[in-house]
Amino acid sequence: MKRFLFLSILVLATAFTLAPMLSGAGEVKYVINPQFDEASGFNEGLAVVKTGGKCGFIDKSGNYVARPQFNEVWGFSEGLAAVNTGGKWGYIDRTGIYIINPQFNYAENFSCGLARVRLGDKDGYIDKTGKFAIVLSPRFEYANSFDECMALIRIGERFGYIDKTGKIVIEPQFDYTDEVMDFSEGILAVEMGGKWGYVDKTGRYLVNPRFEWAKGFSEGLAAVETGGKWGYIDKTGKYAVAPNLEAAFNFSEGLAPVIIGKKYGYIDRAGRQVISPQFGNGWGFSEGLAPVVLGVKWGFIDKSGRMVIGPQFDQVGNFSEGLAPVEKGDKWGYIKSPLK
Repeated sequence: MKRFLFLSILVLATAFTLAPMLSGAGEVKYVINPQFDEASGFNEGLAVVKTGGKCGFIDKSGNYVARPQFNEVWGFSEGLAAVNTGGKWGYIDRTGIYIINPQFNYAENFSCGLARVRLGDKDGYIDKTGKFAIVLSPRFEYANSFDECMALIRIGERFGYIDKTGKIVIEPQFDYTDEVMDFSEGILAVEMGGKWGYVDKTGRYLVNPRFEWAKGFSEGLAAVETGGKWGYIDKTGKYAVAPNLEAAFNFSEGLAPVIIGKKYGYIDRAGRQVISPQFGNGWGFSEGLAPVVLGVKWGFIDKSGRMVIGPQFDQVGNFSEGLAPVEKGDKWGYIKSPLK
């Protein structure tokens, strides 16, 4: 589940040289000037920002929908956002009005119509009226928010899943670690006996545990580690990209950042190097652009590897809904995608 929680908050090489890549890439104009201490990407038309130690929400014009007044917040999901004020959590709508008054000791965002909350000694999930739809059994030592309409629950050192009715659909049987993931594309990476494999939503193994580490599926492929090297498998467990990478990350918009020779580059789903390794860091593509580090600054490249927005930022976020949060000189603002 996508969220923003503010506390006190390579086979066939394509030839690129730095000079052509930087051609035409210069300073950019801000859509929302740098003024925030922290800032998130836009989601459902609004973004979380923090200033003066408090969180609020702005629209794409930079106008406050809810002024900084909250101690902690989650970004909007399904039209509502969980916010904490005075030590209690409630939910506001996109106009900043409380739909569910602050009352919970803890709360997370809505997913599949339900939100994970705690009220006194009562744990469970509420609907959008604020009523408990599922009250969790005390035997569950931990429960997560719903993802693909299933929620992780833990008993002892094993985890399983419940459905939206609270029924256990996958018995707790998998090793619980800090690397436990959510379902992606209907498949879950799980660890058993120190090895990783993949199960479906019934708990049936699709790929038996044999990897040193495994990540979630994205665009039909999943990054897996074996023998200290990373590659990508398809949903049958067959290698689509041989394990010869130093590190591998999720595919997005047809490309994935990988590390080769201690540098970040990008490959396609056949394992071909589309953008040669040359960056100090690199994230996935979003809306046709990917953040990369060249030298010590962040900029943005397009899918040809051209530096569309030159390296000039201290920190950045991905483009979402046409805008990206960027930090320069200890303040965050927003820039517009040149592709829009």
